Amino acid sequence: MNTSGVTLRLLDKADKEIRKLPRTVKGAFFDFQHKFRTNPHTAGLKLQQLKGDSRLWSARVNDEYRALLLRLAEDDWLIVSVKHRKDVYDRMSYGVNQVTGGIEYVDLEVVEDSILRRLPAPPSAKPAQDTPTPPASLKPTPTPAPAPAPAPARPLFADWTDEQLLQLGVAEPLLPVIRTLTTVDQLLGLVEYAPQLTGEVLLSLFDGASFEDVLDQVTKPVAATGPVDPEDFGAAVQRPATVVTTTDEALREALESGDFGRWKVFLHPTQAKLVERRYNGPARVGGGPGTGKTIVALHRVRHLVRQLSPGRDKPVLLTTYNKNLAADLRSRLLELGGEALLARVEVSHVDQLALRIVREAEPGNGKQAIDDSQAVREWRALLDELGENTWDPEFLHDEWTQVVLGQAVGTRTEYFRARRAGRGRNIGRAERAEIWQLCERFTQRLDRLGRQTWDQVAERAARLEMGREQRILSIARQREEAGGLDNIHLQDGSAGWLRFRYRHIVVDEAQDLRPAHWKMLRAMTPRAADDLFLVGDTHQRIYKNQVTLGSLGINIRGRSSKLSLSYRTTRQILRSALGVLGETKYDDLDGSEETLAGYRSVLSGSHPSGHPFPDWASEREGIAALIKEWDASAEPSTPHEQIAICVPTNQMAAEVGYTLKLHGIHSVEIRSDGPHGTGGVHIGTMFRFKGLEYQRMIIAGVTDGLVPREAVNALRDTDPVRYRHEIQRARSLLFVAATRARDTVDLFWHGTPSPFLSATLTDTAERTGR
Repeated sequence: MNTSGVTLRLLDKADKEIRKLPRTVKGAFFDFQHKFRTNPHTAGLKLQQLKGDSRLWSARVNDEYRALLLRLAEDDWLIVSVKHRKDVYDRMSYGVNQVTGGIEYVDLEVVEDSILRRLPAPPSAKPAQDTPTPPASLKPTPTPAPAPAPAPARPLFADWTDEQLLQLGVAEPLLPVIRTLTTVDQLLGLVEYAPQLTGEVLLSLFDGASFEDVLDQVTKPVAATGPVDPEDFGAAVQRPATVVTTTDEALREALESGDFGRWKVFLHPTQAKLVERRYNGPARVGGGPGTGKTIVALHRVRHLVRQLSPGRDKPVLLTTYNKNLAADLRSRLLELGGEALLARVEVSHVDQLALRIVREAEPGNGKQAIDDSQAVREWRALLDELGENTWDPEFLHDEWTQVVLGQAVGTRTEYFRARRAGRGRNIGRAERAEIWQLCERFTQRLDRLGRQTWDQVAERAARLEMGREQRILSIARQREEAGGLDNIHLQDGSAGWLRFRYRHIVVDEAQDLRPAHWKMLRAMTPRAADDLFLVGDTHQRIYKNQVTLGSLGINIRGRSSKLSLSYRTTRQILRSALGVLGETKYDDLDGSEETLAGYRSVLSGSHPSGHPFPDWASEREGIAALIKEWDASAEPSTPHEQIAICVPTNQMAAEVGYTLKLHGIHSVEIRSDGPHGTGGVHIGTMFRFKGLEYQRMIIAGVTDGLVPREAVNALRDTDPVRYRHEIQRARSLLFVAATRARDTVDLFWHGTPSPFLSATLTDTAERTGR
């Protein structure tokens, strides 16, 4: 029999099962799948059809274990499980989900065993007591009626019919089991072994979502686009809902790297659709922390590169807002596709990209670039020199960056006409004249010092790229007028053809880019299909760069999508983190409101803990004591590099590090370019933890006056609009910090806790005496 071209796939649920097997069995499995692809009918594999089933087969992995496979077509096989040989004939169910059109496999015996293990313990019987004999002179006391038996617990999903659950995509074989669930532990036991959509649906309903919300936010994004034939397994395996891998290398990555390596191989159906879709213009993917937005961006880059014709150029740009995240993107892209992928992609943080553009055009520009905090210090120095105390340096810096530079205002007259929507404080003509004069003096001061802000760099780069775009379009018009004849047009100062720098641009953490960045990026790629792909979440915006993309020439209407399943954060942490955001409204980068409706997790763990202290010194001691407690725990201790401590200020970070050192705990500072050192607890300000994740997260100094800063509270009456923006930013910072955690979050404060902390958390801390 000709066995060339045999396809062997691995279902994602089987991958999770195999990772729990002994190392020797995993090694045997690697050998098995390679032999199977070579020839599934090799005698040593003992491939045989299971009795009573037309599609399910078993094959020998080693003496003790067997692989269970679905035969999808003549030479197309899907591994659905790896079991001990004595368990091969458990009650197994498989089929095509009528909603998603994907293949699902359920081991009913394993599911039921998991639920039974989580049954509540029966109440202990009270010991019998001797009944005293009443005196003869007293009449016998009537025997009291027995206490009524406790009412049976109400099933968790009694409010939904079987038809409704099936409409939401729940696996039909599990309906009888679902009807028996009465506790959250039992539910979690089922979710562990159920198909992914079934788990997501049940947890969303349990958490209080309505049928309509679950249908809209959980089911519809993964529903099949056409009719589903329950017998057509060949079509089913091609749908995104059947999450599989097919190559030896990808399989090894998934199994050896554990949960951290799965992102390279297994994409959630919603993610896969977004990665492979063709967009007619700019597209945006939103979603809460840990939903895999960056994963989608990386896979999108690989997908775009695969569509390219062979070459050595780099027509794809992957960019983000700082060098630390850019370095991480480069590393992960290398993991995903190796040097061959990285060779076709330019990875750069957006400010560095802008600086390169400016230096190409102005080789003699050797000015030092300074960040916002340094710029505010220069504003303060200028006002001190002028004896000016009318204006706040932060207000002036924001006005200069967001209005003057943001709108490319070049003259005083233009500034008088400039729109200041969202800036809050109204200023008249005379005040604008004062501000304009101060802005001119500030730019002169920077020139004299040989400095420039990153906003200035971005604005200059945007102007240069927009000019380049206009020249390219002008050449195209000339060519069209000449009947398609091409005129030789060399780029100024080079011997290359004038053309757009990139064919595709992918942006991570899009919410933190400046308006000038967007103008620059828009001009760097032709306005065509799949030109700009943006991922980000405005709930995590930690800078002041609020933009409306449509006004900057980037139209994402009708091409916006949202991810809502968190792969990092537990349901308990997620619920508390969402409480930090309060009722604050967030934009969607295009003038409308964005929500985290449907944001959910199938992971479960402990609730965040609160730790109140009388002062900062005792709070630091409490942090050291907690880490010592974790180190001494009977459970496997958490590696110190998987513990993070974030605080409101750099000074507090240094003080925590010193306290830990006194207790013999090594720490590593998180700077703008990442951790400086290895093997210690990571410490940094809240700004530093964007894009990172840890097993345990300690958020310290969550005290009123620090979170938010006292200076922000002072704006409540003097500048209400700016106050709202700053409060939103402070909430976002705490939200980002809390959602870096995979397992636990511990919040520390001294004195009065931050108003952002929920009353439930602080009450719990006070009751426990922590």
